[in-house]
Amino acid sequence: MGQILHGSARTTEAVRRAIPHSQESLRALSKRYGTNQKTVAKWKKRTSIADLPTGPKELKSTVLSTEDEAIIIAFRRHTLLPLDDCLYSLQATIPHLTRSSLHRCLQRHGISRLIDIDGDKPAKKEFKAYPIGYFHIVPRSRLPKASSNSSLPVIGHPNSLSPTSRKAPTSIPLQLS
Repeated sequence: MGQILHGSARTTEAVRRAIPHSQESLRALSKRYGTNQKTVAKWKKRTSIADLPTGPKELKSTVLSTEDEAIIIAFRRHTLLPLDDCLYSLQATIPHLTRSSLHRCLQRHGISRLIDIDGDKPAKKEFKAYPIGYFHIVPRSRLPKASSNSSLPVIGHPNSLSPTSRKAPTSIPLQLS
């Protein structure tokens, strides 16, 4: 399996593994691997061949203060309101709050998704099991409407069926020869 490198990466794990064990000079190694001498020196000093993570050590907002974040977190945990409702309720308290900064704050603290409650959604039904050789046809009432500017008939649309075939059965045996 290939290694995924970021756009600025000049060394692979194999190169990083070979650099500390080589007795060649920094100049020779940088010429061989097509990197800078500083890069070769850096990998010679390191004990691990893993690339160090980049980015901030701790995630924090550039827009919201720690007090603002504390207000948001306490409000969300207490009310369990959806994102937009939280936004409209909190904008009076935190005027510079935007939808995206609120969402990022909730994601940072792991409370961006509300808990699913059992009674919210209708129960899912299973498809009826047909014997082998039959296939399921969706009733015409569930088919999409044809657009008025379309000159081509939509396959399966009620207007594209001939008058004799309008009453199609819900399951048809498949003829295998």
